[in-house]
Amino acid sequence: MLSCSKKQAVLAPFVSITQPAKVYTFDTTPSWSDEFGTDGAPDPTLWTYDTGGGGWGNNELEYYTNTTNNASISNGILSITARKESIGGMNYSSARMISKTPETLLYGRIEVKAKLPSGRGTWPAIWMLPNDYAYGNWPASGEIDIMEMVGYDPNNVHFSIHDQTNFGGNSKTSTYNISTASTDYHLYRVDWTPDAVTGYYDNVQVFTFQNDKQGNFATWPFDKPFHVMLNLAIGGNWGGVQGVDDTIFPTAMQIDYVRYYKMITSN
Repeated sequence: MLSCSKKQAVLAPFVSITQPAKVYTFDTTPSWSDEFGTDGAPDPTLWTYDTGGGGWGNNELEYYTNTTNNASISNGILSITARKESIGGMNYSSARMISKTPETLLYGRIEVKAKLPSGRGTWPAIWMLPNDYAYGNWPASGEIDIMEMVGYDPNNVHFSIHDQTNFGGNSKTSTYNISTASTDYHLYRVDWTPDAVTGYYDNVQVFTFQNDKQGNFATWPFDKPFHVMLNLAIGGNWGGVQGVDDTIFPTAMQIDYVRYYKMITSN
């Protein structure tokens, strides 16, 4: 009887290959910025405006204009000024500015150096909204609040995000006390990468919101281009909780600069 034999292949030991984590850094020179170097109206190639009244979904009391009465530059400073005056059926005027940032403002570092207004009833904000509401109306397509403060709770500044899962009373928020928020300029910053939205005040980390990497826009809609918003609201569901002190007007949020730095990716 003949016998047969087959040679068995010798397999190399299995080696797991781990891809190195991506490292995100930022350019040292801004690709888009406004230093507010020319007196008068803000540069129309860099900014546009939301205008009108009606409460803006928050029962706010101001009417937003696009004039130098409410947004003007002097000596290198942008002032967004709220005034006590009757206009458009509202009793206050102010401004809400929208950056004409590049369409490529998807991830990056945004810095805003600002001095905040004081007085009960004020509600200044430095924030971001999506260019296109790809995932649906607010809050589904996301919102990044780089800074908010309400005048009845002075010097407590808030960094928040909103999305379909985190909004209203369930929003992700961090609060940080800056004792001179309304008397000195401070740096409000967000570092936005595919991994996280991270907030800093005067380069101190105060907030982080991690991407859960589930590919679900309900918990991470922050993968589309956004733009920067600067506004000073009066009253509203949050700013007006303790009413408005009419003796504070005119009052202003003052901005030294706004800068956007592109993200750099490396393995």
